[in-house]
Amino acid sequence: MKSVEEILKIISEMDVRFVRLQFVDIQGIVKNVAIPVSQIDKALDQGISFDGSSIEGFVRIEESDMVLKPDINTFQILPWSHDGGNSARMICDVLQPNGEPFEGDPRYVLRRAMEEAASMGFQMNTGPELEFFLFEKKNGRPTTIPHDSAGYFDFGPVDLAENIRREIVVALESMGFEIEASHHEVASGQHEIDFKYGDALITADNVVTFKYVTRTIANNMGLHATFMPKPLFSENGSGMHINISLFRDGQNAFFDPESKYGISDTLRYFIGGILKHIKAITAITNPIVNSYKRLVPGFEAPVYVSWSGANRSSLIRIPMARGSSTRIELRSPDPSCNPYLSFAVIFMAGLDGIKNKIDPGDPVKDNIYQMTAEERLEYNIDSLPGTLRDALNELESDGHLIKSLGPHVFNNFMRLGRAEWESYRIQVHDWEIQRYINIM
Repeated sequence: MKSVEEILKIISEMDVRFVRLQFVDIQGIVKNVAIPVSQIDKALDQGISFDGSSIEGFVRIEESDMVLKPDINTFQILPWSHDGGNSARMICDVLQPNGEPFEGDPRYVLRRAMEEAASMGFQMNTGPELEFFLFEKKNGRPTTIPHDSAGYFDFGPVDLAENIRREIVVALESMGFEIEASHHEVASGQHEIDFKYGDALITADNVVTFKYVTRTIANNMGLHATFMPKPLFSENGSGMHINISLFRDGQNAFFDPESKYGISDTLRYFIGGILKHIKAITAITNPIVNSYKRLVPGFEAPVYVSWSGANRSSLIRIPMARGSSTRIELRSPDPSCNPYLSFAVIFMAGLDGIKNKIDPGDPVKDNIYQMTAEERLEYNIDSLPGTLRDALNELESDGHLIKSLGPHVFNNFMRLGRAEWESYRIQVHDWEIQRYINIM
């Protein structure tokens, strides 16, 4: 926990010239306004006003005045400097002019979910694993040419991005991250950097920061980093697996040493809640048209609604670690999602499972990818939505998640999602031209 006095001292000692006040819109896109340090006292005391009507999914023009109130615990010096001085950043909560929280602020949606968990005695922890691609640039513009042709866990000289990942890790560590691992992923040009789990709000902030830093470092080194879920046909897509745990009174509520698998009924019911709501959750955790190009069989992405132990063909798996490390891993989300909204709906679904003791059924031990349709039917294994339109339809019929998001976020999320689907639906794509132009 930082104090205002500590922040002001760091600003003076580190020759900070500007502070970037950052927040995200409903789609998870980072926005920011830079203020000179002469305005920092005002920002910390009163907040900084801005036009909310210019932010997609926020408010109408006749109710546009909004306030950015910095969260002082997110203050960090940016690991690059400009014009001879340093810059810092703080992530902000979005408030109404009267000082009340703005219901359209994704950070506020997650805070509400955390308050719901706290009312049940739980602390929410997440540990996301983000994958991304590094592509070459041509004439200053990104291409889809991978920066290297290495594969899973390869290293130099075939892995050309060792130095780039190291620079990203160093930058993140300077901003307070505890990095656990960094490696090349399966596809050419694909990478993963993992950081330590923690409080759900802190890790959502870290996801936003991770993407911002990764893109900036890559750009500074002449490359383009993208968190697009499926940029390359015939290659694995990028996921954002989310490790999830609940703690109560300092103890892991998912662990039960007396049970058969070392897992508690709380964990089972939590899984039951997620499985009940997963089709609607998918609209939030996989929010763009391209997300559903990743969620197809054959590329290691989960497609089937199931849970298991260490079985990686399941949507939800329970890694082997027990004790304080007992957790579930939800494998369907991708890094294009808004982390605040995604964590919120996942936890609200899980808490629904705990409240109503929703039984997830038996774990699936077999490789689901190799099952026939008849075998999946025998095991009652359903599939995730196949398109953004299908996922939005599922969300629209899930009253629990609608309430969790709140009417403002839900209505605007649906509006933006429907608009994206309609824009995609009416486009004529290269695949259609190549397939039909000579034969029709």
